[in-house]
Amino acid sequence: MTTRFGVVGSGWRSEFFVRVARLLPDRFECVGVVTRSAESGAFVEKAWGVPTVRTIEELVTGAVAGAGVSPDRPEFVVVSVPWPVTPVAVRDVVALGVPVLAETPPAPDADDLHELWADVGSTGLVQVAEHSPFLPMHAARLAALDLIGTPTSVEISSTHLYHAVALVRRFLDVGRGPVTVRASSFVAPLLDPLTRDGWTGATEPAPAATTLATLDLGDGRSALYDFTDNQWHNPLRTNRLVIRGSHGELVDQTFTRWAGDRTVLSSTIERRVAGIEQNLDGFDLEHLSLDGRVLYRNVYNGARLSDEDLAVAGLLDATGAWLRGEQGPPYPLADGCHDHLLGLAIEEAARSGEPVHVGTQPWT
Repeated sequence: MTTRFGVVGSGWRSEFFVRVARLLPDRFECVGVVTRSAESGAFVEKAWGVPTVRTIEELVTGAVAGAGVSPDRPEFVVVSVPWPVTPVAVRDVVALGVPVLAETPPAPDADDLHELWADVGSTGLVQVAEHSPFLPMHAARLAALDLIGTPTSVEISSTHLYHAVALVRRFLDVGRGPVTVRASSFVAPLLDPLTRDGWTGATEPAPAATTLATLDLGDGRSALYDFTDNQWHNPLRTNRLVIRGSHGELVDQTFTRWAGDRTVLSSTIERRVAGIEQNLDGFDLEHLSLDGRVLYRNVYNGARLSDEDLAVAGLLDATGAWLRGEQGPPYPLADGCHDHLLGLAIEEAARSGEPVHVGTQPWT
């Protein structure tokens, strides 16, 4: 079954959704993109190969359909616009009765989060495009997390603020309850050779800030957050993840756990990739496994997707399945609001040097 969606916005992140649809036409169809101007629309149509319109109403009513394009309306709309515009676009789509998958975060600050929740929270139409749990390695970790018993703490150094918080809550299986945040920021020299735009040519270190934060999530559950400026792209800062539980721990890809009768075992998640050396099947992820058990299988095999694109595809599939009643919501607005509020608390605690308590919220 093909999942049909439209996109509001023509920025860098919007292209991820359109690209996945282009590479997997049997699974996804992007029926059109809303751009603010005809000029940007012309660029999108040429570069991305999808029709464009100027208004959300045109997109959701099927006015985008043209020669050779399916006249079907989108099942849901991806809102991928600048932060201040996101709540406006979300309200506009919801007002038309259409489900929304809003890029992260769903609103810029705490006041906007509360206003957006008050306006659309009760509709149940809004999901947030938090793709991090859909990344293959994270999905594999989640599939085997029972090996370490009850997870109690997470140390994460890979992605920032709301993305990291979303992963923490997912790994610890905690709800949207009160959290106390403490944080500090440190500036130190770091060479920054690569950004989203490519190699910088830098040869000397420049000041870079690192934020360290602890989150007390209650009931003995905690998290340590560690993020350095541009850590997503800087190859001199690698990812790190530690999840500790009642019967063992996970360090990056290695599970160490109690196996009973004076026995402790360690096993590492193995990544099987086609296209290496004499393998002629083309470069592609096949699966992730642990001790012979497949934890994650690439159901999009043959499309040659990066892990990031695999996560976007998984999120789109999960959204479609939710709309068809085949599974629960992938990441409801309540989660998106809560995780961004905790991300804002990390920033506030780092600025002030004082603990920040996030109490019960309207979406709790």
